Amino acid sequence: MPLHPDELAFKVAQAMYADDQASRQLGIELLDCKEGYARMQMKVRPEFTNGHSICHGGFQFLLADSAFAFACNSYNQRAVAAGCNIDFLRAVQVGETLVAEAQMIQQGKRTGVYDVRVTNQAGDTVALMRGKSARIPGLVLSEVAAER
Repeated sequence: MPLHPDELAFKVAQAMYADDQASRQLGIELLDCKEGYARMQMKVRPEFTNGHSICHGGFQFLLADSAFAFACNSYNQRAVAAGCNIDFLRAVQVGETLVAEAQMIQQGKRTGVYDVRVTNQAGDTVALMRGKSARIPGLVLSEVAAER
């Protein structure tokens, strides 16, 4: 019996997370994944700061990009980023916990558009990203693994 799309999405996310060295090394945690949606969080560590003693934008982008990747792969069709734009809205300090929520805006046969909102623990939006995905051949999970 086929899995519900959200159950499949979570299984895909678990498999991807197991192989995602970058996210795991930075302490990024997978909080939730459903079809077309992912939520991840990261605590800002001292080594994430730039010359202004605030969180380097590259780390915020990596968190947003990770959530985007999990959302656009949630259909179990392999997808990669074709392009992304990010706006940094407020400074982020060491010790803050950031949450990135990625949501599908449009998904076609080969390309998709996803918006990612990054917030701090107070719920303030610190960054907004729009990502464009491109599907590539293959599945994240084989049919056998997806049916289990």
